[in-house]
Amino acid sequence: MGVSYIDFKEVDATTYDAIVVGSGFAGAVTARQLAERHGCRVLVIEKRPHIAGNMYDEYDDAGILVHRYGPHIFHTNEQRVFNYVRQFSGWIAYQHHVLADWFGTYMPVPFNKNSLEIAFGEERAAQLIAKLVDVFGDERKVTINELREQQDPDLAEIADFVYKNVFLYYTQKQWGQTPDQVDPSVTARVPVFISRDDRYFQDTYQGMPALGYTALFEAMLGYDGIDVCLSTDATSVFELVFQDGDEDARLSAIKVKDTVFTGPIIYSGPLDELFVGRFGRLPYRSLDFVYETYEQEHKLPCGTVNYTVSEDYTRITEFKYLTAQSAPNTTIMKEYSRAYEDPETQIPYYAIINDENRAHYERYLDMTKSLSNFFPLGRLAEYRYYNMDRIISLALDLSAEIGDKLAAGEMRVER
Repeated sequence: MGVSYIDFKEVDATTYDAIVVGSGFAGAVTARQLAERHGCRVLVIEKRPHIAGNMYDEYDDAGILVHRYGPHIFHTNEQRVFNYVRQFSGWIAYQHHVLADWFGTYMPVPFNKNSLEIAFGEERAAQLIAKLVDVFGDERKVTINELREQQDPDLAEIADFVYKNVFLYYTQKQWGQTPDQVDPSVTARVPVFISRDDRYFQDTYQGMPALGYTALFEAMLGYDGIDVCLSTDATSVFELVFQDGDEDARLSAIKVKDTVFTGPIIYSGPLDELFVGRFGRLPYRSLDFVYETYEQEHKLPCGTVNYTVSEDYTRITEFKYLTAQSAPNTTIMKEYSRAYEDPETQIPYYAIINDENRAHYERYLDMTKSLSNFFPLGRLAEYRYYNMDRIISLALDLSAEIGDKLAAGEMRVER
């Protein structure tokens, strides 16, 4: 069946067992599981005029299937997650490759044995590879932090090259900060791979939905018992009831259409926006995308090229590599990282994680802890970085937890 779309004006909140805010993987997986596995009637509230969140894709005017919110490549080592998503779509085998444009020369990233030979020449690279294998072992990933901690001059030479030519400028563009200001968890994601494996991901399960992500989400949300309200902002339909008038007062209830909603509320949006920025906005990085179409089969040598030493944009993606689409023309997308300043016109993509910002987030989170039926889930709601497979896994776990509570009578839906 197709997705059941409904105008919020027609919604009778008392007829639903659960409300889900957001229709990306966090919201859609939870909604489907609660409806299918636990017999819930679920209302999905989506701020955008379409489902699928940042995973949304569509055909552009040139007939090319493009990802509207940045490239998304499915990869996971968790078989449960892969088995779950492929229920809703056929699958294309795809292994993602990324090159860095190093002053006009293409170099594989993550930085690996092949990259070493391009950067240092075969003879010097052989010496450096031998040292890496001797210290860390073969077929290993070593973070730039680990390399920089070593006292060996050869390893320091590798670390210095990767830092300056792969990490430094790219990080400054991506985060708008100097590397020493960036949280170590971000730096740790920049590895040197002691291998010839040029794939960007080495996960067991990789690929792309055959008809695109939007079609996958349509299949996931197209289930009896799920209704979806598009172009509906939770802040405009939720009435927050606080325990008292203090600035940090905790919630006592959330009303929908003047009625306290007692069923589970799964919230995947920015937590600060739910409270209309009461303590100030949480810092994020946003993205701008510029699309260009060319009358040629391919523009790039692979799916994504990172610009680590030049250009204002961070990377270019050519979608035909990702989707296996056959066409005489092609569309590329340039990606620019921006400060997140206006919630009305920008989308928050990456939380800027540090101790101060985490404490800022925790202040918002604390206001929700008094509600046993409120469940923040996902990158925005939890103010952290997740890959899509991790979100799916967490959504499966959360929906099972909620289902158990409903079955045990620990959470009641009042009608």
